[in-house]
Amino acid sequence: MNDTDVSKQIQQMVRFIRQEAEEKANEISVSAEEEFNIEKLQIVEAEKKKIRQEYERKTKQVEVRKKIEYSMQLNASRIKVLQAQDDVVNAMKDSASEELLKVADEKNAYKKLLKGLIVQCLLRLKEPLVLLRCREIDAKLVGSVLEDAKKEYAEKAKVLAPKVTIDTVYLPPPPSSAEAHGLSCSGGVVLASQDGKIVCENTLDARLDVVFRQKLPEIRKRLYNKMSA
Repeated sequence: MNDTDVSKQIQQMVRFIRQEAEEKANEISVSAEEEFNIEKLQIVEAEKKKIRQEYERKTKQVEVRKKIEYSMQLNASRIKVLQAQDDVVNAMKDSASEELLKVADEKNAYKKLLKGLIVQCLLRLKEPLVLLRCREIDAKLVGSVLEDAKKEYAEKAKVLAPKVTIDTVYLPPPPSSAEAHGLSCSGGVVLASQDGKIVCENTLDARLDVVFRQKLPEIRKRLYNKMSA
């Protein structure tokens, strides 16, 4: 083999090696690009997932805030409605209390009422010795009906008439503008057993409180229906 043949063979080997190197380089380039694209896609998808999760988290926060705000507004509205109902109920009670003051002005009717209130208390107490307390301005009127009240009780209970002592410690006087926040009593009586263990409060104010407590659910129901209409 002469030098020319050797040179040709070497050139062929160089071309072959160069071709393989180029092919290998192309394969590496294609593989690297594929890996890059895959990794890029994974990174993009991961970022998209993060963005979706963050969006969902913020959306939930907004919904929670909306629910809290709605609940607060609803509670505030309910409180306003309840306060308005209480204001109306208190106004009704104040109006009724003012009307009670007129009861004692009608002497004949009030005298009959006092007798009935005393009989009621005696029937509840069923005690032989009773202490009666009234307003100082009602003392004479109470004294004028006491015997009849004792007699009526005795007939109804079928017992001997009890001994009733009118207490010299009186119930508070009627309310007045001069003492708007002081103790007051619109009328009626309070009876107690001699030892003070059993007490029957039958004042007009106490009766009004009982009626309002009993009727309060019905009053609130009617007020609610009117406010909802």
